[in-house]
Amino acid sequence: MSRVYLVVILFTLLALEGVALDFLPAIIIESETIIISHWVFIFTFYIALYYDTENTYHGVIFAAIFGLLIDIVYTNILGVYMFAYFVSIYLIFIMGRSIRVNLLGAILLGIVGLTIVDFIIYFIYYFIGVTYIAIDDYAYYRLLPTILANIIFLIILYPLLYKRLARWQERQLKL
Repeated sequence: MSRVYLVVILFTLLALEGVALDFLPAIIIESETIIISHWVFIFTFYIALYYDTENTYHGVIFAAIFGLLIDIVYTNILGVYMFAYFVSIYLIFIMGRSIRVNLLGAILLGIVGLTIVDFIIYFIYYFIGVTYIAIDDYAYYRLLPTILANIIFLIILYPLLYKRLARWQERQLKL
């Protein structure tokens, strides 16, 4: 049953990502900064850290599936978000097994994961000619604001999710 909750939450976040910029103040939207919400990534990040065990890969699977759905719904090129989310969540899954993950660890792993995701997306779009932003402009106007905005979301979700996902994991193991 908990996997149904995970899917429902992921679909909700997928839908909310499209209107995420409407929640920001106008001064931020009208500036040169580009903020991309990676809310689905943040939730699959928490799944990989607190729900998955050594032998389960729900976070990685959800990252690939919902990354593809983001590609279908929000972009014109299929597979970019799917690949970026898959690679990043898999790396986070591996790193999360080697350290004790509390709030500070989650923030640090979140920064690493968001950097990997956004850089992969930028690199693929730059390589195929969709974007022509120089790397220094990309880092200043897109990467840093995106990481900051998504880390705030990660911090807000932390107290709501980490215990609940661990409880769902224990319930899943008993079945």
